[in-house]
Amino acid sequence: MKKRTCILGAHFSISGGLHEALYEAKRYDCPALQMFTRTSRSWRERIVSDKEIEVFKKARQETGIKDIAAHASYLINLAAPDSENHFLSRKALEQELIRSSALEIPFVVLHPGSHLGNGEKKGIDRISESINGIFEKNQEIKTRLLLETTSGQGSGIGHSFEQLHAIIEKINRKDKTGVCLDTCHIFAAGYDIRTEESYLETTDLFDKIIGFEKLFLIHLNDSKKGLGSHIDRHEHIGKGEIGIDAFRLIMNDKHLAGIPKIIETPKTGGGKDWDRINLRKLRLMTL
Repeated sequence: MKKRTCILGAHFSISGGLHEALYEAKRYDCPALQMFTRTSRSWRERIVSDKEIEVFKKARQETGIKDIAAHASYLINLAAPDSENHFLSRKALEQELIRSSALEIPFVVLHPGSHLGNGEKKGIDRISESINGIFEKNQEIKTRLLLETTSGQGSGIGHSFEQLHAIIEKINRKDKTGVCLDTCHIFAAGYDIRTEESYLETTDLFDKIIGFEKLFLIHLNDSKKGLGSHIDRHEHIGKGEIGIDAFRLIMNDKHLAGIPKIIETPKTGGGKDWDRINLRKLRLMTL
C-alpha cells in the first residue's frame, strides 16, 4: 500500500538567524515549518538584508523545505477601533507580507483581530478593508495571507466559519488569501471533532461555508480546556480535551492529505523533546 502524503512540521525558533529555523526543521525530518520573521510581541520592525535573503534561500535549497509559513505578530489587530493601534497593525502586516515575499515564504498566518466592543460587523469591515488596502498598495506581494480560526475569547473575530467567510468575501484579492485551521481554536470555539460523527459534521460544515479549496494550512494542537470554553490553551497531541481520535481522523482524511500540518504544542517539560514525541505520534497514525 502506498504511504499517505504526510506534510508535517512544527513552529521552530529563529534564534541564530532566520535560516536556522529551516535547518532545525530538517533535523526533525520535517518537510514543513512555521516561524516568525521578527519578534512577535513588539512593534519594532526589521528589514531583511540581501545577505539574509541569500542565506535563507541557500538553506531552503539545502533542506528542500518548501512548505513554510510565517506567523504574523500577535500584536496585530486589524479590527482595532483605535486609530493608532489600527495604523500600527496595518503597517506591521504590510511589512510582514513584504518581508515574507522577499524570503519567498508561501504563507503568512494572521489572527484576524478583535473589535473591542465596536461590533462584529464593523470589525469584519475594518479587517477586510485593511487587507484590501495592503494588497492594492503592494501589487508585488507574492505571499498568501491565511486567516486563522480563533477560539472566540473576548471580542475576537474568526471563531466561526461564517465570520471568516464574511471577511474573505469582502477581500478583492481572493487569490492571495486563504484559511489556516487550528484544531485547539475551533474546539474551544465550539466545533466538536472528537468522534468520527462530530468530525465529519464539522469538516462538512467548514467545506460548505468556507470550502476546502481555501484551506492551505492546519495547526494541530490538542486543547487544555473543554469544548466551547473559548480559551486558547494548547496541549500535547492526545493529552488534552480533544483526544487522540480526532488527530487520527485528520491525519487520514483524504481531503486534507496534501495540506501542511504544523504543531504548536508545548516544547518543554520533564526534560523531554516534546516536538519529536508529538511529531512521531502523528506520523505513526498514517502508517
